[in-house]
Amino acid sequence: MLNTDMLLILKLILTPFFTGVVSAVGRRWGSQVSGWLIGLPLTAGPISVFLALEHGSFFASHAAHGTLLGVVSLAAFCLAYSWSSWKFNWPISLLIGWLVFAIATFLLMPLQLPLLVSFIGVVCILLLTLVLFPREIASANASQTVSSSRWEILGRMVTATIFVLLLTASANLLGPVLSGLLAPFPLFATILAVFAHHFQDAGSARRVLHGLIFGAFAFATFFLVIAQYLPTWGLALTFTGAIVTALLVQGCSFWILKSYERKKRNLFRSVTIDRD
Repeated sequence: MLNTDMLLILKLILTPFFTGVVSAVGRRWGSQVSGWLIGLPLTAGPISVFLALEHGSFFASHAAHGTLLGVVSLAAFCLAYSWSSWKFNWPISLLIGWLVFAIATFLLMPLQLPLLVSFIGVVCILLLTLVLFPREIASANASQTVSSSRWEILGRMVTATIFVLLLTASANLLGPVLSGLLAPFPLFATILAVFAHHFQDAGSARRVLHGLIFGAFAFATFFLVIAQYLPTWGLALTFTGAIVTALLVQGCSFWILKSYERKKRNLFRSVTIDRD
């Protein structure tokens, strides 16, 4: 078990490092791919590691089950923000999204489901979210790169680190279930969607959140492995297996996402030709 000072140093180094790396990679791709990237457990993953180091494997395993269920709240946020953005500006859309996330989290708290049932339910919710997501034909600039400034990336790194510090520090008070449910809080989704909504348009924000839903399948798989095997496999082996499994799922979701984008672009071209 690491001492308190070493854990604090790890939190201050690892969280902003991974956040900065993924944010920098996301700058080279469009809004939708940026959203797909933040589907990775950038804050929830480190939180799970620190919970295991500070409170033990069983606590972290229960928290991981809660985090898996919290994907439902994340999907609810994405749907609420996306539909709200058709009529409202980003502050109102964000307020509605956060409110829906809070309500979903409150409703999930008393649930005590078997792990496999939770995972199957989450996958079904994600698929349903993709079906219910606002439909729009891709515009010509739908895949333009996201012009995030260095200051914005630095802001993401600082915000993510503060969130990890606060949630892990309050874990004893919150307990494993609520700590887990709050871990998928849409921190990066908020930053990316609001930035895209304000500086580009509402469609860019919706593409961020649509990409996030594609990435959430890997997120759910990651925490399925953590919740199932952490008490028996130990920290290093479990997280290695979770990372490898999540990356495989993330690769598949990326292929599906790119196929989806190609179909949208082809549809846009055909509509444009018909109009001409």
